Amino acid sequence: MANKQAVIDLVYDIANKLRGPYRPPQYRRVMLPMTVLRRLDLLLQPTKDDVIAEFERLKAQGLEGDVLHKVLGRKAARGRRQPLYNISAFTFEKMLGDPPNIAVNLNSFINGFSENVRRIFERFEFEAEIEKLDKSNRLFLIVKEFTDPKVKLHPNDLDNADMGDVFEELVRRFNEQANEEAGDHFTPREVIRLMANLVYTDEEDVWKPGIVRTIYDPTCGTGGMLSVSEDVIKSQNDKAHLELFGQEYNAESWAICCADMLIKDEAVDNIAFDDTLTDDGHHGRRFHYMLANPPFGVEWKPQEDVVKKEHDEVGFAGRFGPGLPAIRDGATLFLMHMISKMHPSPEHGGEGSKIAIVFSGSPLFNGDPGPSESNIRRWIIENDWLDAIVALPDQLFYNTGILTYVWIVSNRKPEHRRGKVQLIDASRHYVKMTKSKGDKRNRIAGTEAGDPDQIADIVRLYGDYQDGATARVLVKNSDKEEWEDRVCCRIFDNCDFGYLKVTVERPQRLNFQISAERIARVVNESAFQNLAKSKKKFGSADHKTEVAAGEAHQAAIIAALEAAVSDKLFKNRDTFTDHLESVLAGVMPKVPANVRKALISALSERDQTADVCVDNKGDPEPDPELRDVELVPLPDNAPPKLPIGYDRDADNTKLLDLVRDHCESYLAREVTPYVADAWIDHSKTKVGYEIPINRHFYVYKPPRELEAIEADITTLEKDILAQLKKVVS
Repeated sequence: MANKQAVIDLVYDIANKLRGPYRPPQYRRVMLPMTVLRRLDLLLQPTKDDVIAEFERLKAQGLEGDVLHKVLGRKAARGRRQPLYNISAFTFEKMLGDPPNIAVNLNSFINGFSENVRRIFERFEFEAEIEKLDKSNRLFLIVKEFTDPKVKLHPNDLDNADMGDVFEELVRRFNEQANEEAGDHFTPREVIRLMANLVYTDEEDVWKPGIVRTIYDPTCGTGGMLSVSEDVIKSQNDKAHLELFGQEYNAESWAICCADMLIKDEAVDNIAFDDTLTDDGHHGRRFHYMLANPPFGVEWKPQEDVVKKEHDEVGFAGRFGPGLPAIRDGATLFLMHMISKMHPSPEHGGEGSKIAIVFSGSPLFNGDPGPSESNIRRWIIENDWLDAIVALPDQLFYNTGILTYVWIVSNRKPEHRRGKVQLIDASRHYVKMTKSKGDKRNRIAGTEAGDPDQIADIVRLYGDYQDGATARVLVKNSDKEEWEDRVCCRIFDNCDFGYLKVTVERPQRLNFQISAERIARVVNESAFQNLAKSKKKFGSADHKTEVAAGEAHQAAIIAALEAAVSDKLFKNRDTFTDHLESVLAGVMPKVPANVRKALISALSERDQTADVCVDNKGDPEPDPELRDVELVPLPDNAPPKLPIGYDRDADNTKLLDLVRDHCESYLAREVTPYVADAWIDHSKTKVGYEIPINRHFYVYKPPRELEAIEADITTLEKDILAQLKKVVS
């Protein structure tokens, strides 16, 4: 830990020497590739001379090009599966001996690496930075600073896990200077460690010696999720064979991740480069374990065309069958992508898969019933894939202080978890940081010496699987924090999160009158205005003729209405319609039906003492302004999968056979005692799903006694008066 922080501080101090040619947000362009380069340089130095000798020997045998490098890769690897070597004559120390040619020599050093390393530096686009550094007389200085023995970047001094922390802290600082968006953030290591421990809890196979398992992160960044997952498993089963896969669309992060993978002798080709949503770099592959922290609160407009096309044309045969989230937040797209990569469940002859993904609160409740986030939740829950949701503390991430949640999704739930969803409130499992990092002011304890093991406590709640289980947490009461035993685990049936969105109508009641005030409204009706409009060419004789005829028609209608002005108030629409017919009888040409309808609308007002307006079948017409929506819980006998599709205009006939009586009972119990004329328009009934996790852990705290509040106010008043006296005197 001490060396890790020392390296972070030293590298950041070196970065400040770039000031001038580079602005602080641009430091990363130099510091990140230089850190990778020096780490590789130190790693390869013990075998450097042997590799060069072997290279010369192979060249003397006539080998060249790709053949030479393949043979050299096997010779230089010394037990490695992935080739890693450098055939240039240079090291950092040797480059310092030739200052005038340091730029040429550094490029030669980079080009001397095995092809997999060269691809990494192509993504860094470091060649342009070398030229810029050389022209500004900074290159020699930076190389010299990195060569200082105090900058301990060798894997023996700084293991891969700590190196990942170094990279992410450096990137965090550079992001902070560049004012990166909240959605573009790294996952704190304690959150990753929690996610990994949750995923591998109750996973018996992963602890078997010799087991082969694949781990995947579709938004892998610098590879933190993959590295920590590997560490968690290897710490208890060093005989496990783990294959790490990922995808990243930021070139810099991809390069750092690949460098880390290469140093660990993992396959760099397993880390795809591109946008996961538009170009799946692992198409057709399935994985045993998947972890991700996709950007949340970030709109997916750039991917919209590709994603919508897949949804519309492929449906459930693709990744986005149940629906698409709102354009402002595409986080749930990544979960659907991950679900598409699950192995078939054991019931279908497969091994199944397990997923952990970090979300903001939006995916818990956003979206109306239909092909939105609601349908995504419904699809996951109806398939019994949602295993658990863990509410995390706020102010946990570096670039955002919002509340976050870990979703555990699996198609191989053990028997006792089937048909259920576990909710865990870990929002109070944190300790305050002595020094904040950006927006990160809290951390989940359990990764540093002397910590209470809060990670273990959360994992205990998950593994014990006891409804009503408690944990001892710090709770803020009034102005102080106190330790309390709080219920932190609840277990629900899947159907508890479903509901019926029921449209409740009330009848339209109108009165009617032909008065000057109401006649004035007629001119604002679009059907009336259209009488004096023409589709003929503007300015033509035909256009002028039609407009003039329309205006005359309008004038005749208004004149007929004005002649019929009276104080009489009609409270029945049919009676008034007959009266209006007689008023307009002399108007020529005859008033069209749509205009008559517009006149009735303009001459009406809502009146709850009037008769109900009915349609031609004698049924009451609904009043749009009195329309309401009720969210009705699903009936107890609801099947695991409701008989209604996921598309926007899904036929709800079979659903109504199941829920009609249930909804009518709800109406009679909850609505008609207060509005007796209400009814349900069953044709509009839809199914929605939401997960109100915070509601289930809410603990009511009664307000303080009035006397105590009054005493506090009196004390404050006295303090204010005392301060004012000081100012006046």
